[in-house]
Amino acid sequence: MDSIRHIARVFSIARALARHDALFILKTAGIEPMAVWVAGLLGHKKSTLRPGQRLSGALQEMGPSFIKLGQMLATRPDLLGEEIAADLSHLQDKLPPFAANLAHSAIETEFGKPLNEIFSKFDDTPVAAASIAQVHFAVTPTGQEVAVKVLRPGIEQSFQNDLDLFFWAAKLIEKTRPELRRLKPIEVVKTLARSVEMEMDLRFEAAAASELQDNFADDKSFIVPDVDWSTTAKRVLTTSRVHGVSIVDIAAIKKAGLDPLDILEKSASSFFMQVFRDGFFHADMHPGNVFVTPQGALAVVDFGIMGRLDKSTRRHLAELLMAFLMRDYRRAAEVHFEAGWIPLGQSVDEFTQACRSIAEPVLDKPQNEISIATLLGQLFQITETFEMETQPQLLLLQKTMLVAEGTGRKLAPEANMWFIARPLIEGWMRENLGPEARIKEAANEGAAMLKRLPRLVRGMEKALADFEKGGLKLHPDTVKAMRGGRGGVPKKNGIALGLLALVLGIGIIALAL
Repeated sequence: MDSIRHIARVFSIARALARHDALFILKTAGIEPMAVWVAGLLGHKKSTLRPGQRLSGALQEMGPSFIKLGQMLATRPDLLGEEIAADLSHLQDKLPPFAANLAHSAIETEFGKPLNEIFSKFDDTPVAAASIAQVHFAVTPTGQEVAVKVLRPGIEQSFQNDLDLFFWAAKLIEKTRPELRRLKPIEVVKTLARSVEMEMDLRFEAAAASELQDNFADDKSFIVPDVDWSTTAKRVLTTSRVHGVSIVDIAAIKKAGLDPLDILEKSASSFFMQVFRDGFFHADMHPGNVFVTPQGALAVVDFGIMGRLDKSTRRHLAELLMAFLMRDYRRAAEVHFEAGWIPLGQSVDEFTQACRSIAEPVLDKPQNEISIATLLGQLFQITETFEMETQPQLLLLQKTMLVAEGTGRKLAPEANMWFIARPLIEGWMRENLGPEARIKEAANEGAAMLKRLPRLVRGMEKALADFEKGGLKLHPDTVKAMRGGRGGVPKKNGIALGLLALVLGIGIIALAL
């Protein structure tokens, strides 16, 4: 029955795609030509727009879930190509607002009291209406100006129905198109589901804003609004109101007596700090979410989409960026192998050649036209040749970089954010990749192992106790080793002391280095 329901839904999707001349996406997904032809009979119209623009229009018509899917596909140039991904990156997450009385009801339900007891003033006209929520300005009883984000009524069930369809389609693709399994369609949908789940609990967004604010607590040039936790719940988020002009409103920035190049330098620095210093970055920094305050600081809003990079990935990314900026293509290739992004069976020499073929056309442009995001996007397109597995965290970053670069060009067309940030990247690399950093890391790892030792010993003792009771089956070689090659009862204390000696030895060596 689920399959029948999903197939019926697919036909309604095909009709929307046909109306926008975007049926090509069905062919890309491996749908049989005959089925695509049948779908084309459902009112197919010819359009002169680019494929990505046509697909954006269809996704916009199909509703919130498909808008989010399109935004995710914008981070996957390896799936649809760079041009389509670039067009999808401009997909506007805008929908008609829902009625103000529904917003009132949602707020009153969350906090169990009338709206006028929560806010002394509430503007019924939303300032923004997106697929998941809309935002209203309000004033608290203490006189603080705030922005109130409220989830759309019934949005959870709507998304769940479409996510079920996406999972069904992803499983079908993996089953019928083995060559597409490396693109991990099921994993893509899982990532979308996790993202949507977190976006639909506004407490997660509040926590993200709070964490980002903590990271920049000592930086007055990058402002994150305060979260009002007393009026924040699962379906309602309240933050302090931001005053400023859009980061791409150059005329207003100059009118305020501010230098666009200075704003770009602050933007490049804050982007670097988020990605490399903290490994936690705002992944939806389009011009509607970034403002310039009257004091010349950057202020950001909307923390529903955030990205994370572990320290290892940050190191590899820093080395990769520097290798490309220095045109050291051999090193750029080696970083991919060291990071485990490309299987060891592939040729480093051939991948070096591939890196050069992609980077030279990009890096040979004037400095202000060089796009590292475009370079990475093209790099991801050759993944199939070298069996490189998809790296979702880097794809999200690449999309964010693309938006940041576009904003930078509007601020200061003669400058390049990556060359502005280069000294910061080099300094970070010296601090985190040099000999002193490696010694410090080894010492920290040794200390961490020492802290885990009691738990390891307790776990070993429990395992041995279970073994004595016959509740744990071990390999005969393991039993022999535990008994020292002889018969008898396992020596728990000896094993524990052996573990202690091993960990202490590692810790001492690390500290000595």
